[in-house]
Amino acid sequence: MTAEAAAARPVEFDDGGLETWCDDEHFEVTQERIAEYAAATNDPIEAHLAGKVASPIFGIVPVFEAMMMPVIDVAPMDIFGRVVHGEQDFHFYRAILPGDKLVSRAKAIGYASRSNGSTITILIECHTEAGELVNEQYLTAFFRNIDAGKTVGVAAPAHKFDENLRARQPIAVVPQHVDLDQTYRYSPASGDPVPLHLDEQVAKDAGLPGIIAHGLCTMAFASWAVLTEVAGSDVNRLKRFAVRFAKMVFPGDDLQTRIWRVGSANGSTTYAFETVRGEDVVLSDGLAEVADQLPN
Repeated sequence: MTAEAAAARPVEFDDGGLETWCDDEHFEVTQERIAEYAAATNDPIEAHLAGKVASPIFGIVPVFEAMMMPVIDVAPMDIFGRVVHGEQDFHFYRAILPGDKLVSRAKAIGYASRSNGSTITILIECHTEAGELVNEQYLTAFFRNIDAGKTVGVAAPAHKFDENLRARQPIAVVPQHVDLDQTYRYSPASGDPVPLHLDEQVAKDAGLPGIIAHGLCTMAFASWAVLTEVAGSDVNRLKRFAVRFAKMVFPGDDLQTRIWRVGSANGSTTYAFETVRGEDVVLSDGLAEVADQLPN
């Protein structure tokens, strides 16, 4: 029986695992790795492709080893195989540069029981060895058909799409294509070795029609769409970038990222966006905050 078909299973999560930082993970950024990640996500921005400055979703690379560790402090190991990446929310304080020596840590800050499963919210910090905060990230891990029975702690900040925006046309629509070899390029560039993205048989054994694209790769597609359309291709202007992973994406898919302007305040403009495959929304509840001008 698949996880989707199973009835909700009551599971006791461990409150004692909340608010406990994992061990520090260290990562040294190279120009070559920045460039490899940009190429692996079809990023058209020259500064990223040249490795001069990292694209926004490259921020997942230094924290990859730390980000899921706190989940097992809260959820029993026997359901860990059911976990999927539900949402990701980046808060940027500065761009990542070649030569940066970064330190990352993560902790679970809350969990919640929902009608279709349960979530655990992870807070991730990435800073330099000197202590300068580079970014904070909120990862929402989702366990389908698992009932934690209660809500404890806090959730990630909201970034819900306002359906009233559909009354007007988006300010930009960016076409994108997932290459047939996309997952094989993204896996080494990101450091994500999960076989569902690389092995056709493993994917089919898991009940999928075939290899699926990495959700964060699709998120990276959306990030360069937003940067090129509303931020002058300048990653330094991006202050926040959040999505919900709504549907699976496959090699060969044709996508579109649609962008709406929401409003301006305190020197920044907020945009809502979504990425679609035909009628299917694959990235939903997209939110981007872009600085109108950078300080001199």
